[in-house]
Amino acid sequence: MWQSLLILAFTAAAFACDSCYGPQDHVVRTRNVYPLAPGQGKLAKRMQPDAQNASYGPSRGPLAWGELNVIHTTDTHGWLEGHILEKNYGADWGDFVSFTKAMRNKADMYGVDMLIVDTGDLHDGAGLSDATSPNGVLSNPIFDNIDYDLLTIGNHELYVSSVAYEHFYNFSRVWGEKYLTSNVQILNQTSNEFQYIGRKYRYFTTPNGLRIMAFGFLFDFTGNSNVSRVYPAATVVQQSWFKAAVAGYPDNCETQVPIDIFVMLGHNPVRWNDSESTFQTYYNAIRTAQPNTPIQVFGGHSHIRDFAVYDEMTTALESGRYCETAGWFSMAGLKSSNYTGATLPAGVPHPTQHAISSNRTNDPNATNVGASLTYSRRYLDWNKVTFEYHATGSQNASAFDYYKGLQVTKNITATRTELHLNQILGCAPQTWCISCAPYGSSENIYSGLVPEALVGGVVNASRANNPRFLVVNSGGIRFDLVQGPFSIDDSYIVSPFADIFVYIPAVPYSVASQLLNLLNTNSAFNGKRKRDLSEDIHSRNLQTSDFSFEPIRRDDCQSPHPDQLLGKRAVASAIKRQSIALTPGYTTTDDLGSDGDDTLHSHIANYVDSIPAFIGANASLTSSLTATSPVDLIFIDYIDSDVLPALALLGATYTMLDIQYYINSSFSTNTYLNVYAQKAWSANITNCPVGVGVGGDAGT
Repeated sequence: MWQSLLILAFTAAAFACDSCYGPQDHVVRTRNVYPLAPGQGKLAKRMQPDAQNASYGPSRGPLAWGELNVIHTTDTHGWLEGHILEKNYGADWGDFVSFTKAMRNKADMYGVDMLIVDTGDLHDGAGLSDATSPNGVLSNPIFDNIDYDLLTIGNHELYVSSVAYEHFYNFSRVWGEKYLTSNVQILNQTSNEFQYIGRKYRYFTTPNGLRIMAFGFLFDFTGNSNVSRVYPAATVVQQSWFKAAVAGYPDNCETQVPIDIFVMLGHNPVRWNDSESTFQTYYNAIRTAQPNTPIQVFGGHSHIRDFAVYDEMTTALESGRYCETAGWFSMAGLKSSNYTGATLPAGVPHPTQHAISSNRTNDPNATNVGASLTYSRRYLDWNKVTFEYHATGSQNASAFDYYKGLQVTKNITATRTELHLNQILGCAPQTWCISCAPYGSSENIYSGLVPEALVGGVVNASRANNPRFLVVNSGGIRFDLVQGPFSIDDSYIVSPFADIFVYIPAVPYSVASQLLNLLNTNSAFNGKRKRDLSEDIHSRNLQTSDFSFEPIRRDDCQSPHPDQLLGKRAVASAIKRQSIALTPGYTTTDDLGSDGDDTLHSHIANYVDSIPAFIGANASLTSSLTATSPVDLIFIDYIDSDVLPALALLGATYTMLDIQYYINSSFSTNTYLNVYAQKAWSANITNCPVGVGVGGDAGT
């Protein structure tokens, strides 16, 4: 039973009634991080031992500080060890702990307020979160070491019932009133009734007196298991508790409370024209009720860096994915009779940009509060050079590292060792990327690596001499493979899904040889962009954007920055001359311009439209084959509903009874790269060079 796998055996209990000033239960229960491995008493060095550090640091100088300042994370997906082989993003969660502690201290020194917020999706992306059952039982306690003020839930917390209950019984108890799931409920197994996983809202006052009403909304997600319930935005804005909270009358409160600013978290794209975003519905409801109160939005889910202006006192920040980005937001000019902090802290830059938008209808009775507000945003690369620069103004480790941060770094190392994630299987001789090089090139992962890995890694020894065709869907690859040591962790990162290899024996050569082309050219098959995951309670169909790997088709919605929505690291923008050679990375343009990236990079090309829906390979073919020669047709169980009707169109009728396991019932798409790496990449395994990374080793 999944219950036996939960870290803490909390008994579900109904939440206490909320008071005028938010939930009454202010006790936040804590849990220890995963214990250190025996014999590892000394603190680890900065970052993970095998990680790379950035070759240069921030390009735009110190951060701007206002009255309200926010550090934002989203879509971390278990990448708490950082990107071991990518220099731009080599910091780990312990480094981020030290960074946030230093920034808290700076906020106190400047006499201003700072919040730290997260907008969900904590696993399904790296071995640290995904090599356990359920996902996240070891990575979530590591994540908990950041002193977050507000958090919300992501769709990846809801696909699998055991994961959803881990967040209900454990995660929500750790964070208490700070964990906001304003439209997400779960079935309480004790009461047999649905209740909110976290809290509906949080009304609180900052140390310097700002009075904040905060919500946390998941987009209108329908792929959750049947133990959870996601209320659509159109339903939530009509619920009495929401209307009362927006009006300043939280549950059980007869006296109106003052609200200086609304903070709206959401695992939700910040662009209204993204088909999955529901922020506009919530914005309209709040703005109608409170026409002169600032609203600040923090989004996620679409894995991009972005900043959107809704009106002159409402903006929205989205801060990337996979521990590649730490978002920084600051604002000044808030009008609050209760604020006691510094208006413009001395000795640091201040926000200077106004939010300019045509969304707001002119209201002759409006007080034009927005005219006084100024904003700043910055997208920070996730590396030690960046964190040290903004925390201490130097690369002095002794001035930057906090004891707790070093402990977390060591804890991550011990956990990776415990899960065998750092076990090296081979030395990848080059970088293969998803979209930085066109399909058909040797640098594209779908054409340059997957076919060869299928042939070398998917082999039934008893049938190895049989002619065979292999077919998989391109959506099974979710991340680039970077030149350097290839570990078990990398196998989770690149090909995480456990789709089982199956086959039909003795398919005529003339039929099998036409299958791949038919799948990729017939509209009944080539538009397939879903993942089909199942567990014992419920089965779900997930779009590629939902499951957070690179999309293989351009979205239907039109964005002001279409390449940014698709590419790994946003759109190109002009860069200033520097005396150093720029490394490939994010080049972002948003509603405030093209100066948001904290570190300048060269642009990474994007060829996502060239990628087919299905990838194929063949082996042991000879010139003696005829149209009727029997061959093994190998594919994955996930696409059997495409393969069988496609074969029928080719004149060959098969049923599910004709399908057999090719190797065994556990050999999957999460297995074959490991087998191939051990066969093909054994050279230089003890002295394996690490490449420049995506856009440098591939796609230049």
